[in-house]
Amino acid sequence: MRRIVGIVLAVLLIGGVVAAVVAGRSSEDSGTATKTVRGVIGSEKAEFFEDPDVVKALAAKGWTVRAETSGSWAMEGLDLRGYDFAFPSSQAPAAELAAKYKVRGTLPRPFYSPLVVVAHKSAAEVLAGNGLATLDEGHRGVLKMAAYLDAARADRTWQQLKGAGKYGELTGTLYLSSTDPETSSSGALYLAAASYVANGGKVVASAAEVGRTTPLLHKLVSVQGAQQSSTDAAFRDFVSGAGNPLVLVYESQVASLLADGQHPDDLVVLYPDTTVNSDHTVVPLTENGQALAELLSTDPRLRKLEVRHGFRPQGEATGFASDTSYLQQELTGVRQAPVPTSAVLHELARRARG
Repeated sequence: MRRIVGIVLAVLLIGGVVAAVVAGRSSEDSGTATKTVRGVIGSEKAEFFEDPDVVKALAAKGWTVRAETSGSWAMEGLDLRGYDFAFPSSQAPAAELAAKYKVRGTLPRPFYSPLVVVAHKSAAEVLAGNGLATLDEGHRGVLKMAAYLDAARADRTWQQLKGAGKYGELTGTLYLSSTDPETSSSGALYLAAASYVANGGKVVASAAEVGRTTPLLHKLVSVQGAQQSSTDAAFRDFVSGAGNPLVLVYESQVASLLADGQHPDDLVVLYPDTTVNSDHTVVPLTENGQALAELLSTDPRLRKLEVRHGFRPQGEATGFASDTSYLQQELTGVRQAPVPTSAVLHELARRARG
């Protein structure tokens, strides 16, 4: 009988140890479990949120992000009930979303990226030879916006530019490819910068100024025909060699390409001398969305990963570009144009699309 009791006690003791281990594991799992947040983001941030290192960094802080992509202005037409945050590419669509969903307070802006023009080397050299651009390095330069807009007003073709004749791919009307300004932030910001220059260095604010500048904006858009809804698709087409030799994209997309080890010899990055910074702005729809936005703004590991993907974290002026033969470390010689109000920008986009 004593042997039987001893065996039973031993079994119970072992069972207790096993139970304690299982409970400990359960406790450990719950300690590392993450909260899932759902959001809608601009397509240019998709690679950032899909990066395994970003996923790990977020998980270490207790978060899992499930993100869907959309054009920044198109987010206004989505039903975002059940989502924790929206993350368009600039402040104007973010302000519209904040008003729609009654989000109060200052909207977090974790990082930003200026608009740049990617050009094939042949196109960049022809622009420079005709006073429309200057080249600083083999793969970097500045686009003279006023001169470019004058050429657009005059419907200049590549064939009218000296030196273009030796490049068979440079034919037809000279223009920048941009995204649809009614659905995409980059397309709308292009109009903001162009209208600022066309308005004599003043932000467009009145009905008279809208009327005065929109004929040129319509010309900039209509010459393109069908436009992409996202810079991601436009940039991929350019890198693959398809489409127009001049494409407006975010600097972050070029930086991300370089960080992946790709250094196309045919690529030149032109910084417009008057441009607009795209302030990637979070619209927190829940407390979890607010917490994620704060993490993206303050966590050192995530800020380093933002730089890896080509974004410039707010408040960090140095340490951005590792390859300065393509990119500017600091945005010297680049004027930031103020952005019109959302109402004016919508009207500019509507008239530009015709």
